[in-house]
Amino acid sequence: MWGLVRLLLTWLGGWGCMGHLAAPAQAWAGSQGHPGPPLLRTRRSWVWNQFFVIEEYAGPEPVLIGKLHSDVDRGEGRTKYLLTGEGAGTVFVIDEATGNIHVTKSLDREEKAQYVLLAQAVDRASNRPLEPPSEFIIKVQDINDNPPIFPLGPYHATVPEMSNVETAPFNSASLISASPPPPALLPHPALSLLNGVLASPTGTSVIQVTAHDADDPSYGNSAKLVYTVLDGLPFFSVDPQTGVVRTAIPNMDRETQEEFLVVIQAKDMGGHMGGLSGSTTVTVTLSDVNDNPPKFPQSLYQFSVVETAGPGTLVGRLRAQDPDLGDNALMAYSILDGEGSEAFSISTDSQGQDGLLTVRKPLDFESRRSYSFRVEATNTLIDPAYLRRGPFKDVASVRVVVQDAPEPPAFTQAAYHLTVPENKAPGTLVGQISAADLDSPASPIRYSILPHSDPERCFSIQPEEGTIHTAAPLDREARVWHNLTVLATELVERTSSLAPEKPYSSAQASRVQVAIQTLDENDNAPQLAEPYDTFVCDSAAPGQLIQVIRALDRDEAGNSSHVSFQGPLGPDANFTVRDNRDGSANLLLPSRPAPPRQAPYFVPIELWDWGQPALRSTATVTVSVCRCQPDGSVASCWPEAHLSAAGLSTGALLAIVTCVGALLGESGHSGS
Repeated sequence: MWGLVRLLLTWLGGWGCMGHLAAPAQAWAGSQGHPGPPLLRTRRSWVWNQFFVIEEYAGPEPVLIGKLHSDVDRGEGRTKYLLTGEGAGTVFVIDEATGNIHVTKSLDREEKAQYVLLAQAVDRASNRPLEPPSEFIIKVQDINDNPPIFPLGPYHATVPEMSNVETAPFNSASLISASPPPPALLPHPALSLLNGVLASPTGTSVIQVTAHDADDPSYGNSAKLVYTVLDGLPFFSVDPQTGVVRTAIPNMDRETQEEFLVVIQAKDMGGHMGGLSGSTTVTVTLSDVNDNPPKFPQSLYQFSVVETAGPGTLVGRLRAQDPDLGDNALMAYSILDGEGSEAFSISTDSQGQDGLLTVRKPLDFESRRSYSFRVEATNTLIDPAYLRRGPFKDVASVRVVVQDAPEPPAFTQAAYHLTVPENKAPGTLVGQISAADLDSPASPIRYSILPHSDPERCFSIQPEEGTIHTAAPLDREARVWHNLTVLATELVERTSSLAPEKPYSSAQASRVQVAIQTLDENDNAPQLAEPYDTFVCDSAAPGQLIQVIRALDRDEAGNSSHVSFQGPLGPDANFTVRDNRDGSANLLLPSRPAPPRQAPYFVPIELWDWGQPALRSTATVTVSVCRCQPDGSVASCWPEAHLSAAGLSTGALLAIVTCVGALLGESGHSGS
């Protein structure tokens, strides 16, 4: 067999594929600078064609791949052939006498596809070139020695669940060929016959896988690849030419199977028998879509809550099951019936899954012992593409039983506001408070005032009836409000007879705030707001304002809102008091000048309120007469004015200081 191959190679490389490559001898000789007669040949050339060597051959001896021959070689043995270039002398050797070229070792096209060498014919005796050097190529001919590989594998891909698979026409003519196609090229089992024409499903694209074959794509079918599915049918298919993986069946459900392992094979030689193959895996994950409506696992939920549970107390959890994931499983809950929405609230927990049923308002076992209502669960996000699988909501019934709890006595009011007039005798009734035991209305209640709320012991309470009385006279001007804390204690009947003198024992107790307001009575006569000690200049004009005086009534505003003033009356009065009717009065000089006087004036003023009954009082205003500067400041005052028994006002003190300064100044001048 190998002998035939050698003969074929010799014929292809040496003779059968030979051509002529000519070069003008005169031009070459002139370029070499050798003198001599011109050659008369019109054409001289090497004789060869492009050589080929099959890769991966491992024969027992060097293989002849071609022959070089020059026109100047007449067979006389004078011509010697030389070979230089890539692989010359190592990979390729030449017989100097015959020009036969041999390859000495196995070659790999994928390592080096061709070699460029330089051949030359020289005179054997003188080594003088007989022909110009010529370049030729030895190509390594490809064989199918490399299987396809997937450089980017293994692959991971994601495709939405429920992806559609459309039907596309299938050309049955493609099934007719000279040789049977591989199984992967046959129609999918899901093919249907529509109007006599085969149709193939075209699914949603998942991913494209790409194999690489190192063989020569331009020579034969060594690198022509065909893709098939080895494992993953009938769920996925692959395009034989492009390697695009697609879904092959519709409505794949993530909740049934979330992950698939698909094995894809790439086979060269166009998929025909004898080709090499390689495979890779594609892990396909179905991503979630909102294709499942929520569903309560039970139609009735029953909870219980103690009546003392305050607003916001958790009663229970409800969860509508949704096999979807993430945002597709988020829930919103609501109470459908008004009966439940009045007493309870429902909200979604932080995970967006559970419905949290909580107390909305205070519960009372004695007034209502159970609630029944319906709760609806709805998907927060709804995909219109899957509404046909809905409705995306569900309803469940809920019953909440209110449990009785031992409760302390309940007061008839959340807080009490009582009033009592001031100055009443001890024992005066202030008011009554009342509490009852809702669990056992017949149980006796005992009342008491917590000592810290009435440190002055101004009040007392009747233990059985809850009536509050004064224990001491009250003064509104000293304290208007008394804030008491009253304790109501439930007494329960003892079950033991060890202490027959105490048939009851204390159980639960509750507290209430009792605010007692002391009402005002007109028991304080009006007074001047302060002691008034003023002065007037001896040069003051008649009718001049000396002082504005104000009144103070310690009683409540209703009694002191109107205080009247009255000064000296008659033609001999040295000063006039004018009531301003706003709780103040003006002290004025009379219309006639005041007679000179060294002693201060004491002006009596009478004050009275308009209470029931009206109260009166008398006060005195001291007025000193002083000598003043033109600007109104005091220059000097009569000494007698400062020796009066009455108190001294700021004006009087200023007048004294001025007078003393004037006297000291005069005494200094006289001494000098």
